Amino acid sequence: MSVNQQSVEETKAQIRGLVNEIATLAKSETTAEEFYPELLSRIITALAAAGGAIWLLDDDHQLRLQYQINAEPSILAADTDDGTRHTRLIQRVANSGQSLLVPPYSGTTDGDAEGNPTRYLLVLGSLSHDGQKDGLIEVFQRPDTAPDTQRGYLRFVEQMCGLAAEWLKGQKLRTLGDRQSLWQQADSFARATHESLDLKETAYIVANEGRRLIGCDRVSVAIKKGRSCKVQAVSGQDTIENRSNIISSLNRLATRVVAAGEPLWHDGNTEDLPPQIEEALEDYVDQSYGRNIAVLPLHEPERRLGQDKETGAAGEIDRDNAHRGEVIGALIIEQIESDIPADIFRDRCNLVYEHGTRAIANSRAHTNLFLMPVWRTLGHATWMIRARTLPKTLGILALIAAVICGLVFIQKDFTLEAEGTLQPLARQQIFAAIDGEVMKVHVDHNDTVKIGDPLVTLRNREIEYQITDLLGQIYTTKAELVSTLGKLRSRQVDPADKVALAGQKNELEKKLEVLDRKLKMQEERKQQLEIVSPINGVVTSWDVEKTLHSRPIMTGQVLLEVADLSKDFFLDLELPEKREGHLDEYIVENKPNVLDVTFILATDPDVDLDAKLDMKSISDRAEPHEEHGAIIKMHAVPTQAELQKLKPRAGTGVIAKVHCGRASSGFVFFHEIEEWLHKFFF
Repeated sequence: MSVNQQSVEETKAQIRGLVNEIATLAKSETTAEEFYPELLSRIITALAAAGGAIWLLDDDHQLRLQYQINAEPSILAADTDDGTRHTRLIQRVANSGQSLLVPPYSGTTDGDAEGNPTRYLLVLGSLSHDGQKDGLIEVFQRPDTAPDTQRGYLRFVEQMCGLAAEWLKGQKLRTLGDRQSLWQQADSFARATHESLDLKETAYIVANEGRRLIGCDRVSVAIKKGRSCKVQAVSGQDTIENRSNIISSLNRLATRVVAAGEPLWHDGNTEDLPPQIEEALEDYVDQSYGRNIAVLPLHEPERRLGQDKETGAAGEIDRDNAHRGEVIGALIIEQIESDIPADIFRDRCNLVYEHGTRAIANSRAHTNLFLMPVWRTLGHATWMIRARTLPKTLGILALIAAVICGLVFIQKDFTLEAEGTLQPLARQQIFAAIDGEVMKVHVDHNDTVKIGDPLVTLRNREIEYQITDLLGQIYTTKAELVSTLGKLRSRQVDPADKVALAGQKNELEKKLEVLDRKLKMQEERKQQLEIVSPINGVVTSWDVEKTLHSRPIMTGQVLLEVADLSKDFFLDLELPEKREGHLDEYIVENKPNVLDVTFILATDPDVDLDAKLDMKSISDRAEPHEEHGAIIKMHAVPTQAELQKLKPRAGTGVIAKVHCGRASSGFVFFHEIEEWLHKFFF
């Protein structure tokens, strides 16, 4: 008897422990996948039952099996008589909210037959809270027990149903809280996406707010342009580097999915994908490391007359009824490490898709309106004519009108700018009159020279050879002439031979005369090897010694330049050909003999100097120029007294303005802009 009592106490303790475990489990925040198996297994263990099942009512008040242990297959099959009778039984119990004991093989036989087709005693405990029916817990118990024991089974199951109902209540509260939070986020997302009608700004809002709503790692928006898609926005990025490999791969993937026209849900399996999409997807996954990728083509919602409601979303709902318009882009959603259930993930993607598609379609339609930037600017400018700002607007308009009138009616001097150099009138370039090799340079840059001063000494070995050869020939000819004269004076020579000797004498004299002339010419050529200054002045060439020393020189080659800086200077000007038209127009209309010129020296830019430009000094043809393309050369003579005060240097750069009468201020200020517009647009 003591052994039996001890066994009973141990069993009670075990049951109390199981009850405590179930109570603790009901108060926890475990998921349904964890709660139902733990709850049912402990109830079956506590009752030493054969099995059991947990049934919950769905939104249509139909029972759905959540979890079962050792349930007979016949009652789970909906297409059998046993399954139908059993389903009607538990459906009635769940809807009534009353717990029930049902003996084995019992039930009704009328048209809506229900009952227990199993060999077990069914202990049915109703799940309900706050008057709301949730479902029931079904336990398959042995029927060979006393009625009191069976009622004890029922009380225990009812107690466990109460604990389970508390857990269900908590789950519903959490679900409602999550759903409320989701709807708040969805409302905020919808408001944000429709705030702007700028396409790029809307794309960024959809990407960033959509990522926050879905809870994924990255959301991108691609817009279709022609036959290809281009990523316009990536969540978390202010700018996009279109030349990067990952963006190029994403553009290629979006383009191919959009061409197919069907949404792509990728979870790692690429077996059923078309080859072109599979190739683009693998290339992008290799760079982005995304585990779950959804590429949803954005179809512009079709607006039908009389259609008040559009239904559908990306992927699962019938999209053809909602989005039958053209494809305008793609929504790319990526998840690297996903902890969101697949059904929730897709539902949130569909929500972002629905709102995002409409917002992007509206922004795209608005942006594509003809002259939209102009209309937008005009719309933003309406603040200028409001009552408070109208006086300021009128004042500004009056000021603008005054400026325009001033530009039209106020005359200013019209000048044409030309660049050039300051050159002395008395300057001489020194040429090589004969070929030779520079042996010595007697002067350097800025040296003062006088007429006849040696500048450069050349050497010509051919002239030296010619002179030496001529001297030898002259010496030989003179010796022959002396010998011939001696023979003519000799009395021993026959008269006939004297005649021949006389002819030979005349020939030698002529030859000697020719040789003397040749020697004189070579001596003159030799003198030309000594190059002297033709004028008094200063050597203006730079690095003469370094440039000419030991250098071979050809006839006509410029060696250096000598200029007389004590005399007058002139301006060597270059007028760009594009400005010549204004000059020619002024000359034709006014026929002046001389034009006024104002110029400054690069060395003294603060001093304005005057010059005169003679019409005859203007070149009749244009010459090529590296910077200006073509130029017209002209010479102007400055006022020498003012110029000499500045002690100018030869070759100093000058900027000159050629005066061409007077013209309106607007033309003077903006004629170059007008010319540019005429050249490239008109």
